[in-house]
Amino acid sequence: MSDIFSDLQSNQYLWIVILTFVPALELRASIPYGILVAELPWFVVVPVAVVSNIVLGPIIYLLLNQFLHILLRIRIVNRFWDHMILKTQKKVHPLVEKYGVLGLSVFIGIPLPGSGVYSGAVGGYLLGFTKREFYISTVLGVLIAATAVTIIVMTGSGALGLFVKNV
Repeated sequence: MSDIFSDLQSNQYLWIVILTFVPALELRASIPYGILVAELPWFVVVPVAVVSNIVLGPIIYLLLNQFLHILLRIRIVNRFWDHMILKTQKKVHPLVEKYGVLGLSVFIGIPLPGSGVYSGAVGGYLLGFTKREFYISTVLGVLIAATAVTIIVMTGSGALGLFVKNV
């Protein structure tokens, strides 16, 4: 058991993947960890985090799809879905048509709490995005987030003040 833990500790790239897979952290935490804590080269850390985050998108979307199909077998959940979610989808359809993939990409890409692949998967699913549209949004959004986070990390902690209030 201790061998497994020591291997985990020594493999900083595995920690980058693990942090990327944690909801609310994703590459917003794994890139700073890899560059600042593990002191790995940014040009290796960023692709590891980006690929991990892109792979996460389809996994979450498919699991969400399966989970909701099971939940919709429950009569009260199905009635709520039909009444609230489908009604909302019809209302927001013009916005989805107007901003679509780009809008979801920007939402996924904003490196702030509450955005990211997990919440983007839920939003994309509830708004009726196809798998293909969601995958494209994921790739674009992850690239936006990775670029923003890498710039913040590489330019120093002063830039972090834009997103974190000192107390």
